[in-house]
Amino acid sequence: MIDFLFESERLLFRKFTEEDVELIFSLNVDPEVTKYTHDPMVDKEQAEKVLNEVILPQYSLYGLGRWAVHLKSSGEFIGWCGLKFIEELNEVDLGYRFIKTFWNKGYATEAALVTIKYGLEKLKIECITGRALPQNIASINVLKKCGMVFIGMQESRGSLTETFQLTNNNLTDKKTI
Repeated sequence: MIDFLFESERLLFRKFTEEDVELIFSLNVDPEVTKYTHDPMVDKEQAEKVLNEVILPQYSLYGLGRWAVHLKSSGEFIGWCGLKFIEELNEVDLGYRFIKTFWNKGYATEAALVTIKYGLEKLKIECITGRALPQNIASINVLKKCGMVFIGMQESRGSLTETFQLTNNNLTDKKTI
């Protein structure tokens, strides 16, 4: 039985496991999905490396991470959403990535909202940061819909990004979360 961490109206969230290499690969092999992330996936070995060196360590090191997202209605994996501690910036980053067939259905916003709530309320994170390239309008819209506050343009991994933050102090619309 799958142990889900939390849920939203239509979605279930769980930790990834070592058995999820195929899910990571199938999500990231689509160039449309990784268009703005600068991390295209070329093979399952790379997916295994991302899973074992990036995703799974976040759970044990920081108690947070990128979580697998499944539809409540079918159990189908649709992507991931979660929080990642970025050590060199000393910040918690909100991220999300979904299989293209699940775009434009409100899942990213729904997932981001409940993830933010989980991070601020359950994990007691003081501040969550979200970044997107200026041309990634869909992602910027998700950050805005979540009530994140634009703090400016900042460099991140060699690119200029629109940067947003949300803290417990500026969390205004808890009814939507």
